[in-house]
Amino acid sequence: LVREYGITSELLALTQVWQDERGGAIVATKGAPEAVMALCRLEPAEAMSINLRVQEMADQGFRVLAVAAAGWDDDDLPESPEGFAFSLCGLLAFEDPVRPDVPAAMAEAQAAGIKVKMITGDFPATAIAIARQAGIEATEVVTGDNLRELDEAPIKRRAQAASIFARIRPEQKLRLVDALRAAGETVAMTGDGVNDAPALKSADVGIAMGKRGTDVAREAADIVLLNDDFGQIVGAVRLGRRIFDNLRKVIIYIAAVHVPIAGLGFLPIVFGLPAAIWPLHVVIMEMVVD
Repeated sequence: LVREYGITSELLALTQVWQDERGGAIVATKGAPEAVMALCRLEPAEAMSINLRVQEMADQGFRVLAVAAAGWDDDDLPESPEGFAFSLCGLLAFEDPVRPDVPAAMAEAQAAGIKVKMITGDFPATAIAIARQAGIEATEVVTGDNLRELDEAPIKRRAQAASIFARIRPEQKLRLVDALRAAGETVAMTGDGVNDAPALKSADVGIAMGKRGTDVAREAADIVLLNDDFGQIVGAVRLGRRIFDNLRKVIIYIAAVHVPIAGLGFLPIVFGLPAAIWPLHVVIMEMVVD
């Protein structure tokens, strides 16, 4: 490997330059279809034909990458991948199926008043298809390009109204989390990658995946799931609410029993009156109040 051009917010493609046996170089790139097609400088008709194929696969819930290659014989490499003459090799479609228990967990979360939002770097059609499989209401999709044009106030409105965010860049995840918090929402963020770390740290509760999560994501999170299952989050919320409800009941009970009794025992002494209750009265009153 001679050089690697990383993914940037301007170009969603990874490019590597490899030295071949003849002393030349083989250049390979993979990434978002629209980014790779731009590097290949395709004719409009050919680009439209490929876009239709990408849309067709994305509608089925596949994650689609484009792959291209180029040759290079010069010793000096260009500063950016745009300097290579790429030829499109084809498309790769990956299936990441939704777990069978996710739709039920999603319905339970929504019934409990939890708004579930999908933030992904995938193609919008892919995000819609996966959201429908998971049970997320797919009425509006906001893309990273849409967010880039918005100020803080419009982003707050979009972040609250929309449920699906596609082609989102890493820095925009953080922006969405901050916008929801600024709008008064309590935000729990799930993630597993290095790019998720800032958003995990900024959220009220950061939840990292224990099995496939990176070390950076686990360090930034407040909670690490041992089993990468969305249903575990819903179960944890249910348990937390039950504990909170029980604590509140206990506090109300203690106040209802002890505050009146303490008042009856303390106030007459403060005002110089004879004692109103004796220890035996306290025991009887507690039994009655209970």
